Amino acid sequence: MYKFRQWSVRNSRKLESVYRNFEPVLIKLHPLFKKLGYGRLEKPVRVFEKTVKGLMFDCQMCGKCALSATGMSCPMNCPKSIRNGPCGGVRLNGHCEIKPEMRCVWVDAWQGSEQMRDSQAIQQVQVPVNNLLKGSSSWLRVVRDVHAAQENETAQ
Repeated sequence: MYKFRQWSVRNSRKLESVYRNFEPVLIKLHPLFKKLGYGRLEKPVRVFEKTVKGLMFDCQMCGKCALSATGMSCPMNCPKSIRNGPCGGVRLNGHCEIKPEMRCVWVDAWQGSEQMRDSQAIQQVQVPVNNLLKGSSSWLRVVRDVHAAQENETAQ
């Protein structure tokens, strides 16, 4: 998994492009998702999402994916679960103080974000993980959130 995670950081710009094309397709599927029921879709989508993102990013399924803002390096792979930048224990060689054989996920995040079109996204503060969302599909959540925001705009 670690080698795939490193590959994803090195190819963050390509993966950013793939996701930028994938997200609008998901959003357009909202009427179908709503008709079928998000609750009914959660398990199969979650299994698929966990398989894909688990392989590529060693995804921890936190329910609030930050990959597009963190250079395709999942901050939940940090042994301290730090979501907003490195701790004070990053070694001089860029490796983790807890797992010395592993590069700090934030060193990778900065490297990956420098390649991305939205390289400034890494500076956005990530909200803490809501433990109630752990294990749920962030893809379905994005679709619901986008449509909820659109409905709020039209209601005002």
